[in-house]
Amino acid sequence: MYILGVSEKKYKVGQLAEAAGLTVRTIRYYDEMGLLKSTERTAGGQRIYSDADLVYIKRIMELKSLSFSLEEIRKIILLSGEDRSGEKRRQILLSQYREKLAGAEEKARVLNEHIGELKWHIRQLEGASDSFQECPGALCENCSFKKHCSFAK
Repeated sequence: MYILGVSEKKYKVGQLAEAAGLTVRTIRYYDEMGLLKSTERTAGGQRIYSDADLVYIKRIMELKSLSFSLEEIRKIILLSGEDRSGEKRRQILLSQYREKLAGAEEKARVLNEHIGELKWHIRQLEGASDSFQECPGALCENCSFKKHCSFAK
């Protein structure tokens, strides 16, 4: 990434890890998986990373936070070699985002049902009279909470 005479910053693995907020081990793992594109090395054989690698790492972290697996991310990155326009990657990402959204919405629905049940139990206990020790199933016929009660016959 070259911008009007501004040189791109170079990083050794520890510096890149610190800049990204990750461990050196994680950076090396991402590198082994082919998630990073840097091929530059020092005379001693140490890999040198660039600002572009830092951007890739931040993108990887963003996708992981959205429930993408490293394998899904790797497949998207590997497509760059055969998808010069980016259209194929865009379509795949769009499809995967929709899948992730559908999964998150289903989890939210289940969680909201659970929250509703907990709220119902709290209201029931807050309104309990001195007869709390009695089995609530004995009063099922006239109970206003019949649809929630696990004791109802």
